[in-house]
Amino acid sequence: MTLPGIDLHQPAEPVPLRRNRTFGIFWTVQALSTLGSSFSLVAIPLLVLHATGSVAQMGLITGLAGAGTVASGLFAGVLVDRVDRRLLMIWCDLARLLLYATVPAVWWTAGEHVWLLYPVIAAAAVFQMVFDVACSAAVPNIVAREQITAANSRLQATYGAGYVLGPMAAGLIAGLAGPVTAIAVDAATFGVSVVGLLLIRLRPATGEPALDPATGEPAAATRPGAVWRDLAVGVRFLWRTPVLRAITLLYTPVTFLSLGLVDVFIYYVRHDLGQGDRIVGGLLGAASVGSIVAAVITPAVRRRMGFGPAWLAAYLACGVAILAAGLVFNLVVVLVAAVAFAFGETMAAISSASLRQTVTPDHLLGRVTAGFWMVHHAFGPVGALVLTAAVATVGVHGPLIAVGVSFLAVVAAGLLTPLRAKHVTPAGR
Repeated sequence: MTLPGIDLHQPAEPVPLRRNRTFGIFWTVQALSTLGSSFSLVAIPLLVLHATGSVAQMGLITGLAGAGTVASGLFAGVLVDRVDRRLLMIWCDLARLLLYATVPAVWWTAGEHVWLLYPVIAAAAVFQMVFDVACSAAVPNIVAREQITAANSRLQATYGAGYVLGPMAAGLIAGLAGPVTAIAVDAATFGVSVVGLLLIRLRPATGEPALDPATGEPAAATRPGAVWRDLAVGVRFLWRTPVLRAITLLYTPVTFLSLGLVDVFIYYVRHDLGQGDRIVGGLLGAASVGSIVAAVITPAVRRRMGFGPAWLAAYLACGVAILAAGLVFNLVVVLVAAVAFAFGETMAAISSASLRQTVTPDHLLGRVTAGFWMVHHAFGPVGALVLTAAVATVGVHGPLIAVGVSFLAVVAAGLLTPLRAKHVTPAGR
């Protein structure tokens, strides 16, 4: 059954983004959802740290979330390409609302139960992955192809703003009322997102449906073997497109190195620098200014430098930032490093998402996006466990230096791939 909403059809001349009502609503509700998610970004690690005092436990939680992301990977892409993307996002938001609401409900009625966080975070990561793939695939169903980079930049700028206000507010609320209250706020924002998504409709996906190679008919998701053939489509497209193949391979060590970094920075500020929850939230919120700046300037940087050099420069900034944080024991240096790291990650994310959405046929976009994320997230949970275990054993500085140097090595490797070219063709050659 189709829910009532706004049906906006693509005119001959694209509607400017500022007058595209569907995009405006989509943009607003995702900003609110991001604001809530940024609460959990701070509140979950703080809750674990308060309850256990262990950075390794923080890494285990992060690793489980990463494992949930990987486990749902390509199946998320199949779902996104087979069902209504808007309805899928609505169900994912409802599921996350219920999951996150469970934590304060149990904490406030039955006391602290840290074990509850493990299944909640793992399950929430599955729905987060499906939602993110659907959200990314939905952008071309809302705006014209030539508007994709601008739309992604606006979305990322708003996400950045959410991650400025969210961590600061989460740190303040955690300091005054505890991390559990911040998680309750996060749960409520998913309800707001549901309301907004009920008000819009997406244009239908374009292109040909997936065909069963044996029959030539549209592949049925329930037919034995059809799902696995479908799952392989996205990965094959990534592998056969040289620039997407290079990005996917380079993102794999990046994710391995960086998935546990938020936990390490929180532990660094709380444990090594002796600061409170409000300073942690303020630091992460201020760091997100880097994301906002990157979102604003990325379209111009891509036009001037080209996709590949901009992507490599973004991760060069990340490597230098992490290296500086590991070498200098100072709160101001950690703050500047966090801003630079957020800047680099956002610029790289916008660039890669925009290219992927531009060169991928619409009917494959869910599977290609999910395949991309699943492959480069595959070793992320292990990386988070290794990084936080190393910090628990030898302290913060050595592991951060090693991560910074490794980022620089990734950039050097990228110079040997098609990413070094200023102009990238749809085939990536």
